[in-house]
Amino acid sequence: MICSRSPTMAESVFSWPTRVYWEDTDAGGVVYHARYVAFMERARTEWMRAQGYGQERMRAEHDLVFAVRAMQMDFLRPARLDDDLRVTASLASCRRASMQFVQTVRRDEELLLTAQVRIAALSASDFRPRGMDDALYQALKNLETKESEH
Repeated sequence: MICSRSPTMAESVFSWPTRVYWEDTDAGGVVYHARYVAFMERARTEWMRAQGYGQERMRAEHDLVFAVRAMQMDFLRPARLDDDLRVTASLASCRRASMQFVQTVRRDEELLLTAQVRIAALSASDFRPRGMDDALYQALKNLETKESEH
C-alpha cells in the first residue's frame, strides 16, 4: 500500500553523508568529476528508500525502474580526499513518467556543486518509458518541494 501525505520541511530536502575516498580522486587528491554522479545517485536512491519506495520494491511491485534522462551540473568548488560531504536531493517536480530533482553537494556549509537531474520512469520488463500508476504518482507528487525550499 502506498500512503499519500505531504512532506514536512525537514523531509522535503533530503541529505545523505558521503566521505571522499582515494578511489574518488584524481592524482592531485581532488574529486574526479564523474564521481559526483555516483554521489548524487546514492542520495536519490536513499531519498526514495526513505519515502518507502526502494528500487527493488518499485521493480517487483510496480514493474518500474527509474533511469537518468538528463543532468545539468555546475561545479563551483572542488572536494578533496577525506572530505565529509552532504549530498542533498529534493523532488522539484513529478510528472506521470518523469521526475526532476534538484541536488547539491556541500562540505560543511560550503556549496561545491549544484545539479538538476531528470529521471525517466521505465518498465522494468522492457525498459520502455511508461507512466507511474495513480497511487505512486500521487504519493510522489505530494513530495514535490516548493522553489523556495531548494
